[in-house]
Formats: sequence, structure tokens, C-alpha cells
Amino acid sequence: MDLPRLPAAGALYRRALLGALPGTGRRRGRDVPEVELGVTGVTVDRAHLADYDRVCGFRLADRLPATYLHVLGFPLSLRLMTAPEFPIPLTGVVHVANRITVHRPVEAGETLDFRTYAGNLRPHERGRQLDVVLVGSIDGEEVWRGVSTYLGKDRKAGGGPRRDRGDRPAPPASSAHWRVTPRVGTDYARVSGDHNPIHTSKLGARLFGFPRPIAHGMWSKARCLAALESRLPEAYTVDVSFKLPVPLPSTVAFGATTAGTGWDFALHGARDGRPHLVGTVR
Repeated sequence: MDLPRLPAAGALYRRALLGALPGTGRRRGRDVPEVELGVTGVTVDRAHLADYDRVCGFRLADRLPATYLHVLGFPLSLRLMTAPEFPIPLTGVVHVANRITVHRPVEAGETLDFRTYAGNLRPHERGRQLDVVLVGSIDGEEVWRGVSTYLGKDRKAGGGPRRDRGDRPAPPASSAHWRVTPRVGTDYARVSGDHNPIHTSKLGARLFGFPRPIAHGMWSKARCLAALESRLPEAYTVDVSFKLPVPLPSTVAFGATTAGTGWDFALHGARDGRPHLVGTVR
């Protein structure tokens, strides 16, 4: 299904929140819908790009950060995820992993086409999870691909792989400490269009079981990539797993080590060593 333009993220979030009210929700589908959404002719607003760069710590440049293309095409994926037949409701969904492949650098003056679809619905010990794939192309050539893995919690869950409950590994040596203020939640919501209240509202966070707002996972990934920005190759895959949320405010420690021609990196609590994110660049 081709859309004439990118959807408005705000309206989609409002629809999702209204659908979560008692007595208003529809019956969810049991399987991933067999639909692919597409949109063509997406251009970059350089002022928006500069705002995103500032919020996430990137240098101001015309070359698009890998995570910026996720933001650029995210409204299309959001349209897919807010459809009534989508098997996992958007409210309360947990983003557990994200993998981005950059086939070549993309410049701000280029025009992109996006398509998105979901697949690989599978059981998890805490519910069900699936992958939402977003593909960016220029002149028919795939230049970027993102795969976001989402978990929908279910009290009746069972049968999926169990998490490793062994001893927590020691955090790597840190090369930087970052103070993450509540503004990170509101600023990233502004530049990304992701206005999930768990990131921007104390009440919204408490409604979903968090004592205070938490940082967006994709902000954490972007901030880590920004720290490695000058050492990234022209083409690469950056794969992260989101562990424990980053509460707002807090101080986090970033560490990275070389791994062949790539990197292993992690984000931990600066005081308690609690893992927030682990990732690789290959």
C-alpha cells in the first residue's frame, strides 16, 4: 500500500492512546498483518536535521547519521503498528533491540523512498515479540535498513526463550560520563515524533510501571553512535540490545573497545553499573 505522504505521528499516538481506554479497544489480530506500507519522495529538512544532531550529540553536517533515517521513516512504521489488526498494542510496547545497516552514506540533499513491514512474530517468556523492518532506498537502490524488535508483555506468556539469569558481567571501562536530564525525553520526542508518555510525563511513566520518565532507547543508541562518529566506516551494521531503562535524570557511563575492524560498546549506570545498552559495529 503506497501512501501519498508520511503520516503525522502525533495523530497516530493519539489514536493508540484512545484505543487503550477501557471499552474502546478492538480485538487484536493473532498474526502479523500481510501488508507493506510505502512512501516516496521523502526529503530532509536541514533545520530539523540540525536540531536532531544537537539533541543526540552528532556534529552538524549534511551526512545523515544512521539513526536519523530511523526517525525520518518512523511515522510510516508507526502507521503500521497502530493498525487495529496489528498483534501487539503500541501502548506499553517495549523496544528491546534495533539493528541498522548502512549500505552507503546518505546526504541531506538526497530524496528517499521508504517501505515498512512486520514479521517474525514469536513467543517470549514475558509475552510475544516481533520485528518491524524499515527500508530506505534512493533511485531504486537500498541504502539503509533498520530492524526494530518489539516486545508486547502478556501475563499468560510462556514457551519463549528465557533470559540469562547468571551473574551480571562487569561493565567495561568507561571513556565518558553523560548527564541525562529530563529534557532529553522531551527534546528527543520533539525531534523524533515519538511522544510515548513514558518518556515525557511522570504520570505517563507511572501508568506503565516506571517511577519516573525514561530515555528513548533510540536516543541512547544515537548518543553512543555520536561518540564513535569519527571512527565509523562508510558502510556498517550497528546492532544494539536495550537492557534496563535509563531513568530521567541520571548519569550514564559509555565505554567502547575495538573488535577487529569494528567496535563493541555499552552504556551503564555510572554509579551502580546497571546495564542500559550493549552494542556492536561491524
